[in-house]
Amino acid sequence: MAKPVLIIQLRPETLTSDNEYQSILKYCELKPEQSERLRAEQAGIPELDLNRYSAIIVGGSPFDITTPENEKSEIQVKIESDFRHLFDKVVTDDFPFLGACSGNGLLGSYLGAPLSRKYAEPVSLRTVTITEEGSRDPLLAGFPSEIDVLLGHKESCDEVPDGAVLLVTGVQCPIQMFRVKNNVYATQFHPEGDSEGFILRIHVYKNYGYFDPALADDMIEELSNIDTPYAQQILKRFADSYCR
Repeated sequence: MAKPVLIIQLRPETLTSDNEYQSILKYCELKPEQSERLRAEQAGIPELDLNRYSAIIVGGSPFDITTPENEKSEIQVKIESDFRHLFDKVVTDDFPFLGACSGNGLLGSYLGAPLSRKYAEPVSLRTVTITEEGSRDPLLAGFPSEIDVLLGHKESCDEVPDGAVLLVTGVQCPIQMFRVKNNVYATQFHPEGDSEGFILRIHVYKNYGYFDPALADDMIEELSNIDTPYAQQILKRFADSYCR
């Protein structure tokens, strides 16, 4: 039997955490027993033996790296420290990794990229562009030059991290997906995102500063019955490559 994929989550809210976990399994086409779930927001990340896993997938979070240090909770400070330790292994060993949104910011920050709120995007459906390098990447090869994705973030990488390759770019936020070495990936958008999951997140995060709460009903209507098959295909290809 193949080694399980480790799914690290950072959402304190059980509703959104459970939905995210189920969505990752769904679009990776994995069964629960093919995964190991770690809710890092509860106690951080323990010392991990990467030989036990086929790959690591990291989801999103309401935590922001750009929050002033004196305003961060103890668990957020621990999570950021734990990820730096984890990336020492992941990046050095070129261990299969896919981080979405918060996973993107954590990896970019570890690699020295500046993060800010300059390229924030509201919860929305956006069209992003695959770069020339991206068109040759195994997770994106054969895709159209533009694909639709679901996203919503208050911060992002201002620059491509040193040593990384930009795979997907956007108009409002230029760093949408990058790769480090051969197997370490990060996306600013949510490849696991779908209508059901994002409508749930709109309800839960209505007052978290991602968007004007007065627009919530309009946003829910706009995101009803939308489809982002290529974004979700990234998860399936990642699982096909590393987790079968």
